[in-house]
Amino acid sequence: MRSLATALFLHLLLLTVAHAQSARADLNLVIAMDCSWSVNGSEYALQAGGVAAAFSDPEVLQAIVEGYHGQISVLVIHWSTSGTQKVAIDWTTITNPGDAIRFANRAARMGRQTVNGGTSISGALQFSQLSFETAPTRADRRVIDVIADGENNDGNRVETTRDSVVREGTTINALAVINEVSYLHYYLRNRVIGGPGAFVERAADYFDFKRAFKKKLLREIKGNLVTHQIDRSRPPNRQDG
Repeated sequence: MRSLATALFLHLLLLTVAHAQSARADLNLVIAMDCSWSVNGSEYALQAGGVAAAFSDPEVLQAIVEGYHGQISVLVIHWSTSGTQKVAIDWTTITNPGDAIRFANRAARMGRQTVNGGTSISGALQFSQLSFETAPTRADRRVIDVIADGENNDGNRVETTRDSVVREGTTINALAVINEVSYLHYYLRNRVIGGPGAFVERAADYFDFKRAFKKKLLREIKGNLVTHQIDRSRPPNRQDG
């Protein structure tokens, strides 16, 4: 009888280990926050507050737990020039309200990590893509969520970097904060986003960031794949700096 109980225990243990090893996330998400010179202190605070508010929102929590695997992993980076990208919040797996609230609290308190400098969206994309190598779990989808209020003006050509990232199976979405560049959402749509279901969300200004970020995050968690349509009303293409 004792040997039977031991065998049963070992069998259950092996099943538990196998389940843990096969655990996957619905989404591995990198939130890449613009901390370049064009973002002042109050604008940075509105970004951080918007991220915190989204992850403590019941609608977002519901979307996470209703996913096929019931969990996502999130990393937050701050970026400015091509040589400045910093991890602000390391990979965090969110499976329940407690996880989400703890993440939200960290987002609300996170200090600005980068030096003031130019806007290197290409550098942010490169750093974000490499960050997936350290994700705690494999995921059905990998998404880079680029937040920006200006065009790429430092580092590599952004279209080249975008194409390289997309070839690795990552989707790039963007949140355009209309702060100084009125056509930024067109620019990000044409030059930055890519991959299955890629889209641009638009915030009218930093005061609109909280609403826009939540809307964008929900769409990313739910994996709503939509066909990318080029807006024919866009202004003529501009060259990156």
